[in-house]
Amino acid sequence: MIKSHSNISGEIRFDWRKEEISEILNMPLIDLMWESQVIHRKFNTYRVQLASLYSVKTGGCQEDCSYCSQSIYSASQIKSHPEFEVKEVLERAQIAKKEGAERFCMGWAWREIRDGKSFNSMLEMVKGVRDLGMEACVTAGMLTEEQASRLAKAGLTAYNHNLDTSPEYYENIITTRTYQDRLDTIKRVRNAGINVCCGGIIGLGETKGDRASLLEVLSNMNPHPESVPINSLVAIEGTGLEDNQEIDSIEMIRMIATARILMPKSKIRLSAGREKLSKEAQILCFQCGANSIFYGDELLTTSNPSFQSDRKLLKDVGVSFNKDFETCEKTLSSL
Repeated sequence: MIKSHSNISGEIRFDWRKEEISEILNMPLIDLMWESQVIHRKFNTYRVQLASLYSVKTGGCQEDCSYCSQSIYSASQIKSHPEFEVKEVLERAQIAKKEGAERFCMGWAWREIRDGKSFNSMLEMVKGVRDLGMEACVTAGMLTEEQASRLAKAGLTAYNHNLDTSPEYYENIITTRTYQDRLDTIKRVRNAGINVCCGGIIGLGETKGDRASLLEVLSNMNPHPESVPINSLVAIEGTGLEDNQEIDSIEMIRMIATARILMPKSKIRLSAGREKLSKEAQILCFQCGANSIFYGDELLTTSNPSFQSDRKLLKDVGVSFNKDFETCEKTLSSL
């Protein structure tokens, strides 16, 4: 008997097999939602972390990711522009905090971090965000052990480095960086004592088996990633995947629910593509275990629901979020 169906206890495991995961992923949806909800209630509360994402350095990337408008081969490639300075980024972080975000994520369109002025500025940004009382997250490609150590000393909360897809399908999406490169980066982040933010994208043309394989890699990391972003492809004109069809919302619900069962304590984040989900689909994702969202009008290269609409949705369904912000809002509304 496959062990997954007896996992209603939410046993923390790091030895999930692809066959088990496939069976969970393809369970009758009602059963899958029920099991994921039970596990979610055991290990978490219905509280959603609000994370704001800001692009510090946009365009000019040397990678060939077929889904990205910053890709070196994208016909719609975003032109590189000067990086934002420390002061500008921290001003944006302050705005994000006032709007209710608890985590401020900063992105650089780099293949890898290079030492020098830009990296020193990154360290100052991390320190500044932490001084604001927010969690700080960075996504900037590959990095060395020494760079990871310096980021840890600066107070970095988490480093994002997604696997994107399964090891088997990966070469169909990216050729400028290997799957092992990504795993090595994650290992350096973990060894430096920084939390890992690592997930993937569905809708790239992968099979359900590929999705199970991606989840196998993530769920066999010990410890599990503290944050697991689940993205759905936003097909951008000019990219290699511009003709891909939007995924059905049920597929996203299945991924969220399965990720919750496999990684009971991780924050499962609804990420890119959430704007395409109906309110009802988002609510089902919260019910199945999603407890983090990117919050704000835009992500690195795609749009996102407004923070006003997100706050209304979370309040309407009774999902709590930033307590400090909720208290501030109540005080202001009573004046």
